Amino acid sequence: MSDRLTERLNEILPKITSADFLSGKGLGNELAFYIFDYPPEEELRIRDHIRFLLEHIPKQKPDLRVTHANLFDLVIDHLKERGLLDRCFKKQKEEGDVALEKALRSPLKAEKLVEIFVAFVQPNEQDLVLVSGVGSVWPLVRTHSLLNNLHPVMGSTPLVMFYPGRYDGQTLKLFGRIKNDNYYRAFKLVP
Repeated sequence: MSDRLTERLNEILPKITSADFLSGKGLGNELAFYIFDYPPEEELRIRDHIRFLLEHIPKQKPDLRVTHANLFDLVIDHLKERGLLDRCFKKQKEEGDVALEKALRSPLKAEKLVEIFVAFVQPNEQDLVLVSGVGSVWPLVRTHSLLNNLHPVMGSTPLVMFYPGRYDGQTLKLFGRIKNDNYYRAFKLVP
């Protein structure tokens, strides 16, 4: 396959394993947050590529400490640990999506989700963090809010978020349709 997405995917591994990328060279004191946006209908290809990256990064950089956080899995695990998952299913079935979303605002508020994320990822112990599952947790988790709340905890550890939609360097548009608040503190990983 030689479409544009394949070309962009092929640029990821050499970029994220480069010394310049890992050291934050050229960022001008900005956060090392990157977004790889892609057409949402290509989600399965992206999941496959993340598995490819996790398999091949150690071959290119054996000492590189890298972790992957799937936001959907983090949320599900958090709800299970708090004994809320079955109650969520029941609430959704009996009262609908709007009632469930309202009930989950507190346990999934951005500040709490950041605590869960940090406990799982341990950014101070990593050289690189990959994040996926953005579309699967919407509307319960808002990308711009999560990223803004991650600023103080990520330090200099590069974070790459795989985003099903468009990012133009200022605005996140989930699924290419749903505009989030402006978020302009990340770089496009591959234009």
